[in-house]
Amino acid sequence: MGEQVVRMRRLRKTPWIREILSENRLYASDLIYPLFVIEGESVSQKVASMPGVERYSIDLLVSKAREAANLGIQAIALFPVVDPALKCAEGKEALNAQNLACRAIKAIKENVPEIGVIADVALDPYTSHGHDGLVEDGHILNDETVVSLSEQAVLLANAGADIVAPSDMMDGRVRAIRKALDCSSNQNVSILSYAAKFASAYYGPFRDAVGSSGALKGDKKTYQMNPANAVEAMREIALDIDEGADFIMIKPGLPYLDIISASKQRFDVPVFAYHVSGEYTMLKLAEEHGVLDYDRCLIECLFGFKRAGCSGIITYGALDAARLLGN
Repeated sequence: MGEQVVRMRRLRKTPWIREILSENRLYASDLIYPLFVIEGESVSQKVASMPGVERYSIDLLVSKAREAANLGIQAIALFPVVDPALKCAEGKEALNAQNLACRAIKAIKENVPEIGVIADVALDPYTSHGHDGLVEDGHILNDETVVSLSEQAVLLANAGADIVAPSDMMDGRVRAIRKALDCSSNQNVSILSYAAKFASAYYGPFRDAVGSSGALKGDKKTYQMNPANAVEAMREIALDIDEGADFIMIKPGLPYLDIISASKQRFDVPVFAYHVSGEYTMLKLAEEHGVLDYDRCLIECLFGFKRAGCSGIITYGALDAARLLGN
């Protein structure tokens, strides 16, 4: 065998060498913990389609937020589970300053002020038809929906949200929300735009968790993106940045690492990814069937997001990962 000058395995031969040469680092502070809030007191409900995930009443939600903060997680993403009796075609409960989401935000900021709160801006938890926008004759109304979203964003900001996150994919909503926030003395509230949210089959468990799956009529393909399209995603991201987005979100995560990487290289803003319900649930179910090591696979997935360029990662495995990283 001829002389071999370069032996890459020399760079991997001991744990300390591998640690020194690690190109990416993963910390609990990279993670955002999504939480589902329900009405009641001392109430928790398991989400059947998402092993390990529960819905919490506000008092228990506060405890989970404190647990996350103690583990080094810097922010939570909040999603309300709205009483079906409060839902209507117009999603009016979204515009109630005393709704579940607003009360939950106030409670978290009062009791765990050090943790950031990212509030979802969309109508689908509140509409009887399960769509993210207002509907007329089977069509999703863009501009009329944007008016409602802007008002919703102001209410969430007034309640104490640090970041509002429009996840609806209506055209022009970022500009309108920025203007509404600034005009309501919420200039310091940031916008995390779901700039490239794809019409994905990976959202199923999430819709079960918030109670919108049974209500949804039709699909969301006229506003969420075609999974085949990358150039269109770049256009969507550029528009949202131009309209005032402070951060951008790519959703789902793992099937769209190319979009994350391309957006990080092209745009000078922080890029977040949502490791969505279906991605998380696959790992948990594979673990239950003895197919995969959940802990190792979760960390590997999160490194994939970091390697692609993510500044932050929303994942249902945030607490699990933070504990693993702490150990």
